[in-house]
Amino acid sequence: MMHKLGLADELAETRAEIARLKEREAALEAAVHASEGTVPDGRSSRVNVVIRRKVEFDAALLPHDVRDNPRYWREQVSVRVECTPIELRDRRPGWPIQRLFANQAHH
Repeated sequence: MMHKLGLADELAETRAEIARLKEREAALEAAVHASEGTVPDGRSSRVNVVIRRKVEFDAALLPHDVRDNPRYWREQVSVRVECTPIELRDRRPGWPIQRLFANQAHH
């Protein structure tokens, strides 16, 4: 029997899966950096480490009288949807999705 997943639950589970994927991505990238350029090509992909530099304005370097003056500040409002867990009787079967070899970096 299929259960219809509510919007809040689907959003929370999607965010959890994205977080898990970001963690896996970070581990794989760390393995690439540790390999020092010795990662062989895959069947359909090749990794390249690209370094870019940019110049960025650092407001913290301004004098305090300029940095703390409210005439130079403007307010921005952002809206964010947050998910908070509810105590559950049972977790959804098969969730969270577990991948084989999730804790190992493969090259």
